[in-house]
Amino acid sequence: MAGIYLHIPFCKQACHYCDFHFSTSLANKAPFVDALLKEIELKREYLGGDTIKTIYFGGGTPSLLTGDELKRILDRLYQTYDVVSDAEITLEANPDDLNMQKIIELKSSPVNRLSIGIQSFRDQDLKMMNRAHNAQEADYSVKAAQDKGFENITIDLIYSIPQLSLMDWKENLHKAFALQVQHISAYSLTFEPKTVFGTYEKRGLMKPVEQELSSEQFLTMLQEMRANGFEQYEVSNFCKPGYESKHNSAYWSGEKYLGLGPSAHSFDGNSRQWNVANNSVYIRSLMEGKLSFEREELDARTQLNEYLMTGLRTRKGVDLQRIQSLFGVDLYKLYKDLLDELIHQGKVIIDGSRMALTDEGLLMADRIASDLFIIEE
Repeated sequence: MAGIYLHIPFCKQACHYCDFHFSTSLANKAPFVDALLKEIELKREYLGGDTIKTIYFGGGTPSLLTGDELKRILDRLYQTYDVVSDAEITLEANPDDLNMQKIIELKSSPVNRLSIGIQSFRDQDLKMMNRAHNAQEADYSVKAAQDKGFENITIDLIYSIPQLSLMDWKENLHKAFALQVQHISAYSLTFEPKTVFGTYEKRGLMKPVEQELSSEQFLTMLQEMRANGFEQYEVSNFCKPGYESKHNSAYWSGEKYLGLGPSAHSFDGNSRQWNVANNSVYIRSLMEGKLSFEREELDARTQLNEYLMTGLRTRKGVDLQRIQSLFGVDLYKLYKDLLDELIHQGKVIIDGSRMALTDEGLLMADRIASDLFIIEE
């Protein structure tokens, strides 16, 4: 089975931390939808006929799609691919878009999982990040969606925000718990170079929070999540039992997926490709019946390194036996001194053939994974 990701590249305004591909002009939204429908057809063979178990509308802001646009896209997907009857269909939404009419519209569609980009329940944080909604809308959007029957809701939160104290972060978490959502994704704020915050940092106008506070907020979050019945199954993702994101879990386990829309990535098991990150070029190419993308063949070394990078971010970790059988590498033998030191430091555990990171290890998951990469000779 496989998944489909659709990138909807439009936003009302630019968040100061975001480095995803998007446009704040909606002028091309209608021709974009026409182009997307064309891409759905042109890529019908990409997944080799695999059944589709998840569909994910990301962005950008997918909640800017009208009910008719969403219906056209979903209808074309169901006409073109073999989608299972109980497919997980997620749509990312901003709180300010989720008025009652919009929620009723979404509930009448095949969408069965909402991902609401709350980020914070504090107005001062939202204003600083240039979010389009306020704290009251954040609270209302979740409750209104629940009232209309959505039973699988995930919300996004951000920590390591300048001027967000440890107590403030705890209060944000407690407000999230009080809403009784099924899933929470929580990310550390990073200042990416091409963002407003990145520019502020470069000019000395703002700086990221100290690593000590960021780590404290992360570890506190783990404690609070567990105390409130949430299981951590990936560094940034927590759920009530049985409510893992099937779509994202497939990414981390190396399953196939098809990416549709400008900048979207696809993976067929042996290669990766990504669409042009330009709305006008994307639309023009597809209206001419052409696909505009780049492609990379993945050798065994790259596939192993990607397995390490994604697998070590999950609580399950990686399977050393699988690495041995698929890639012919005895990872423990190759990195015995490093792994023994990480185990001694309490950052790595090895249980049989399973190698995973502890709470302290997850704080530096990407660094540990990169230290274990197989380097080209």
